[in-house]
Amino acid sequence: MTAPVILIIGTADTKADELLFMKHCIEQQGATALVMDVSVLDDPPFGVDISRHEVATAAGTTNQAIIDLGDENLAMAKTAEGAGNLTLELQQQGRIDGVIALGGTMGTDLALDVASMLPLGVPKVVLSTVAFSPLLPPERIAPDLVMMLWAGGLYGLNSICRASLSQACGAVVGAARAVLPPQTERPVIGLTSLGTSSLKYMVPLKPALEARGFEVAVFHTTGMGGRAMETLAARGRLAAVLDFSLIEVSNHHNGSVVSAGADRLEAAGRAGVPQIVAPGGVTLIDMQAWAEVPEKYRQRGFHAHNRLIACAIMEAAEKRSVARAIAAKLAKAQGPTSFIMPLGGIDEWDKEGGPFHDPAGLAAFAEEIRAHLKPPVELIELDAHINDQAFADSALAVLDRWISDGVVAV
Repeated sequence: MTAPVILIIGTADTKADELLFMKHCIEQQGATALVMDVSVLDDPPFGVDISRHEVATAAGTTNQAIIDLGDENLAMAKTAEGAGNLTLELQQQGRIDGVIALGGTMGTDLALDVASMLPLGVPKVVLSTVAFSPLLPPERIAPDLVMMLWAGGLYGLNSICRASLSQACGAVVGAARAVLPPQTERPVIGLTSLGTSSLKYMVPLKPALEARGFEVAVFHTTGMGGRAMETLAARGRLAAVLDFSLIEVSNHHNGSVVSAGADRLEAAGRAGVPQIVAPGGVTLIDMQAWAEVPEKYRQRGFHAHNRLIACAIMEAAEKRSVARAIAAKLAKAQGPTSFIMPLGGIDEWDKEGGPFHDPAGLAAFAEEIRAHLKPPVELIELDAHINDQAFADSALAVLDRWISDGVVAV
């Protein structure tokens, strides 16, 4: 294959040594490196391929006008707009094969915007001093973003940060050579779930959907999975959504860190993507298993799934509240929407004898859904558990009707 072209993004006025080292690492691997300067105040001490003035022009302004904003946050946001526009243009023209960016909080802020503008399958690596930090909201992280901690490199080169920089450069070059961008000939259905110890419907649904001519992508609803599905739905990459695990909605509603963002359960509806929705796991609240249990959850049913994630059962008033929140989100939908309410249970753990068996709480949730879910959203009440075959059959019946009516194309 031809040598991949990698775009390096950084502030060349303050990170010249680092950017030149990265350029050297990339070229040593037989790739070509281009440098985009996203500085605001000063010119770089070396020649860059894309200047800060070109970045400003791509944002519909000038570098001086950005400086005149007199606010570092506004200046970086405007610079990020230009960097994103230019990067996407370069990728669409086939002039770059991957992107790597580095920075502290300012550079990371910009890099997240750039990465989010690029299609799935374009290698994107961010080397950041705040990698994996709770400062990074899930809705700003691209579905296939690779992030590394830029350890010990905030100011100047040293042996520690050289190790991080060289690894990151190797990652983006290797990804550019190895990537198989999604080019399916079949329409893709997005399906949300937890693991099979909790939600099992994907076991019968996946082969049944594939037999109907679809490709099936199953998203793990532990924060970033639901975020990835929301992003792909918004970009028109999904023919339909079977959103059967809404625990990220209840998590966010109750302040859990295991969140996919405030707009979870809204992207498909906003984009007019047909969606079948069910409340899998929604009456639980996730939290870090390794942290101290918050005081308000200590007297409730509690289950540690592993050393990373645990969950507590919601009280009846909380279940009613999240039911109203779900109904409000679905009321905004611009496309066909059907909600299946399994009256026999919505999680393997809420079966009789399970740690979260709460028929009264489930009935309260269903009552609130019944009261607040309004047409044109279709409500289907099902006398079955979400993990029963009857649930999968009900979802397929809705989808088959939509296929027959031309709402969903195969």
